[in-house]
Amino acid sequence: MFRVVKLSKLEKEWAGSDKTLGSTIKKVFTPKIPVKRRIITAIYKIRSMISKLDVFIERLKERDRILFERVVEALTVKDETRAKMYASEVAQIRKIIKQLTITQVALEQISLRLETIHAFGDVIAGLVPVIGVVKELKGILKGILPEMSLELAEVEEVLRDLVIEVGEVTGVSVGDLYASPEARKILEEAKVIAEQRMKEKFPELPAVPTPTSETVKAESG
Repeated sequence: MFRVVKLSKLEKEWAGSDKTLGSTIKKVFTPKIPVKRRIITAIYKIRSMISKLDVFIERLKERDRILFERVVEALTVKDETRAKMYASEVAQIRKIIKQLTITQVALEQISLRLETIHAFGDVIAGLVPVIGVVKELKGILKGILPEMSLELAEVEEVLRDLVIEVGEVTGVSVGDLYASPEARKILEEAKVIAEQRMKEKFPELPAVPTPTSETVKAESG
């Protein structure tokens, strides 16, 4: 009887989906990656993203410089229509640069936090706010750099699984991973720093005159 029951169970496992069999084999033969190594991997990925953002922001800054000069040139020859068009493009580019700068600053802070966690431990308290920030940054990048948004999604998954796993082992309740006041504080600080960087690196756009009703009538007449 024992053999029949055991064989029946084995047959069910083999007859099940590949996912079930694969996950069973993986669980048996794949050793768990140590916590510290997973944190190091996350740090490496985040640093890589910071470098990529540097390159992308520099390209946008060069485009901003060219368009800014065109605004000035257009105003010099009193071509207000062209000046307004170029000024609008500059505003759009600077909006994107600001979003990417916020992301970059926040990632820099996350990297420092992960280094602290790697050195001193305290995984749950340290990682919970990081996970919340990563989720927000993922949303910012989705419409600008979708590939990097996917990279952040992978980092978020790794850190979330790590917190849940450590919580189960230590018996500590992790609560809502995305409702951390500290995560909001990190993002607000990143916005303040980004605003300051924008003021330091980008000259203010010259005022582009808006045609008056009399001017429009004169031009149409």
